[in-house]
Amino acid sequence: MSFYRNLLMHIPEVKSPEKKRDLKTRLTWTLGILFLFLFLSAIPLYGIQGEVAQQLQRLELLFGASIGTLMTLGIGPIVTASIMLQLFKGAGILNFDMNTEDGKFIYHGTHKILTFVFIILQAFIFVQLGGLSADPTIANSFFLIVLQLILGGLIIFYLDEIVKKWGFGSGVSIFIAAGIGAAVFVQLFSPFTASAEFFPGSGENPIGKIFLFFIYIINTQWLQLSNDVLLPIAVTIALLLIIVFFQAVNVQIPLSFGKVRGQSYKWPLNFFYAGVIPVIFISAILANVSLLALAVEPNNPDDASAFRNFVSTNIFGQHDPAGNPISGMALWFTPVNFLDPSTDLSLFMTYWHALLYALLMIGGSTLFAYLWVQTAGMDPYSQAKQIVSSGLQIPGFRKDVRIIERLLERYIGPLTIMGGIGVGLLAAFADMFSALTQGTGILLLVMIVYQFYQQLSRESMEDFSLLRRFMKK
Repeated sequence: MSFYRNLLMHIPEVKSPEKKRDLKTRLTWTLGILFLFLFLSAIPLYGIQGEVAQQLQRLELLFGASIGTLMTLGIGPIVTASIMLQLFKGAGILNFDMNTEDGKFIYHGTHKILTFVFIILQAFIFVQLGGLSADPTIANSFFLIVLQLILGGLIIFYLDEIVKKWGFGSGVSIFIAAGIGAAVFVQLFSPFTASAEFFPGSGENPIGKIFLFFIYIINTQWLQLSNDVLLPIAVTIALLLIIVFFQAVNVQIPLSFGKVRGQSYKWPLNFFYAGVIPVIFISAILANVSLLALAVEPNNPDDASAFRNFVSTNIFGQHDPAGNPISGMALWFTPVNFLDPSTDLSLFMTYWHALLYALLMIGGSTLFAYLWVQTAGMDPYSQAKQIVSSGLQIPGFRKDVRIIERLLERYIGPLTIMGGIGVGLLAAFADMFSALTQGTGILLLVMIVYQFYQQLSRESMEDFSLLRRFMKK
């Protein structure tokens, strides 16, 4: 263990500031990192040719990635490493005492090592799949692309570290929100067609719903106006309202300062107590299974082994020439889109597929909500310690960590389970009735922005520094 601890100590890391920066400085750091991330997302990879595979493009929103650029991997390796660590800890394979500094150090160090491993693995997989085709006219183009992807993955990892230590919020969440927000903007206002042509000079309709709205009205195409514009926008607005409503549901624990009479504070425990992380984790698992199905599927079945053909056909599944899954886990782990005209609503299998996907999202979100609460310092004991260390106490109860912990257990446990079920159900519903972008994308965007707003409001309106100094006198 001493060797492993020494290894973790020599991993390069972003140094934390000597003292906590003010809110304005931290927001400036976050905004600067966001602009840097968007700039890097516009740098194309050297050595690729042809179009990016459609299967890889589906990972963009979930991983905050920009396929075909330096940011192709996005936050995929970071999320995948977190998932593996959560599963290992939940299964008892790895044990970390998150109540000690040494346990936290080992946990975060192990997460770094796993992230680096998945950066390398996913870099090879992305190129090996054929989704990023190497240019044969450039010497060693395959390895050049892999090296660029590894470099991009390392940059994203350390950008996330900078945001966590010097900025405000989570880099992972901000990168995801930026990618989803850009996708929604494109779906609404893009004047370009699916072939990347400017629509006035093309025979195709533009992507942007706003332009389609006026085109269909001018041409009196009322059915297309309803199906292609009004219905998707209405579904998106309905999803936004539902998500915002449940985001506002919370249980407030009344707290007071023991040494300052008349000063009170309410500690909110949100219905989605574990936040957006469970949805990211379970969605990432389903996406990685689809990615694995692509890796297993042979380009030419006649040249592949019988075992590989069997596994691809009967287990992981295969895809049609357009990149759509048609069998196996690749199909079942992909949501049914009830708003897609190509979906056959008369088939019983369509509804069975939708039910299975919903159960996967609900079960996975609930599991990861529980695991995340236990490892992220959100469990009753950690929250009780935070309350006491802040100079707060629950009125009518002694200022004792064990007493406050027992009280919080009444709320945190049920909120974790109900919130996991609720967020999984919402994610499944959003995926199956997706409109302007992937349904989970809309859910993640709203939850990330709402949580960012809540955190910003707390830090900008509640400064306990004066009270702490007063209590020390």
